[in-house]
Amino acid sequence: MQRVNRRQALAAAGALVLTPAVAQTAARADQTYAMKLGFATINDAQHEWAKRFVAMVEKDSGGRIKGQLYPASQLGPIPREIEGVQFGAIQGYIGPPEFLVGVDHRFEVMSAPGLVNDMAHGIRVSTDPQLQKLMFSLGANKGIHGVAIWVSQPSSIVSRDPIRHLADIKGKKLRVLAADMQQEMIKRLGASPIAMTLGDVLPAIQQGAIDGAVLAVTVDATMHYYDAAKYITETGQPFIFSMAFLSKKWFEGLPADLQKILNDDALKAANEVNPWAADFYNKESALWEQHGEIINLPPDEQAELMKTVAGVGAEVAGRNPELKAAYDVFAAAAKRTAQ
Repeated sequence: MQRVNRRQALAAAGALVLTPAVAQTAARADQTYAMKLGFATINDAQHEWAKRFVAMVEKDSGGRIKGQLYPASQLGPIPREIEGVQFGAIQGYIGPPEFLVGVDHRFEVMSAPGLVNDMAHGIRVSTDPQLQKLMFSLGANKGIHGVAIWVSQPSSIVSRDPIRHLADIKGKKLRVLAADMQQEMIKRLGASPIAMTLGDVLPAIQQGAIDGAVLAVTVDATMHYYDAAKYITETGQPFIFSMAFLSKKWFEGLPADLQKILNDDALKAANEVNPWAADFYNKESALWEQHGEIINLPPDEQAELMKTVAGVGAEVAGRNPELKAAYDVFAAAAKRTAQ
């Protein structure tokens, strides 16, 4: 009896030692995590991706992750949202990768003009595994975890006065993203590039501080830019891509099964939103024409524009070995996926 009691006592002691760890694991498995996603636009492809992503994640996680969407810069200007993701105050940010050049200058590589021909090509490029591997790895050493990329549409110029010919671009002050490739492109076309966050663009146009902006038709239409500038000139370059980023600090603090759900569902949502974005671009173009005018350059001038900007990406990338390596990945993906 004495030996039996001793064995029972030892077993009970072991159970007491294991119980806290087991309890902690069980508690973690039942824990609910809030996921705030911020972005500057509203009712566009970025917003659509976010809605689909959150619905997938909440379902696949059994409600362990609860998504909260904050469009139209509700969580602050773009730079503040990005900082919030880096520090873990915000769980995710969605936007063009060029806005993260301050985190890693290679994010600007998607601004290289002349590599993407049309929306269908852009969709194929955005799903290229080698390009995804590159883009998702950028910023990892600064608190950023990339999870998705998709094509939005070709760039265009929204302006107060009509731009009907290449010569009309000369001398204009045009907003661009904070990317050397976009700035160099605008300089080659004879205009002055002014880097500016999205929330400042419409007031700047209204006040006459700038003449127009390199933007997206869908942004122009959903944010009612036609109240201040009724003309959009389709330049077609560069193509605009959007990316989704999660806080690495927050992501790495999650259980492994939730990390996998986030990575998998982000790509699923991107695959779904790619064709949605193409259709949305066409619908918003039609909407704009109800309020303003969409202008296409004469064919010979569009060809001249393409010739002028074709070497921008390679030239800018050639100034830095890391950027050159990233550009080579993008250029190779564009070539592989061209038809």
